[in-house]
Amino acid sequence: MGLLNQLTINGSTFSYGNGVTPPTNQGATTLSKLHADGATPGYSLDGSDFSTVNAAYQAYNDGTNNILPQPSQLDLNGATPTQYVNNLPQ
Repeated sequence: MGLLNQLTINGSTFSYGNGVTPPTNQGATTLSKLHADGATPGYSLDGSDFSTVNAAYQAYNDGTNNILPQPSQLDLNGATPTQYVNNLPQ
């Protein structure tokens, strides 16, 4: 019996999930509200949807206490940017 079969059939106390594939974290999918929620800004821009984003961030099984960083201070505070205007020399 190969190692993969041994792990998936009998499991192991040394693996996360005992050989079962863990669920995909919502923070790693397009459902994440980290950067946007549809057309509205997400947590990284203006701090909205903190509880949803924080829950996904805490769900990562990386063995550390995950502290969600504060929203960016280098953006437009969630405001929609003005439309691009061609201001190149004519």
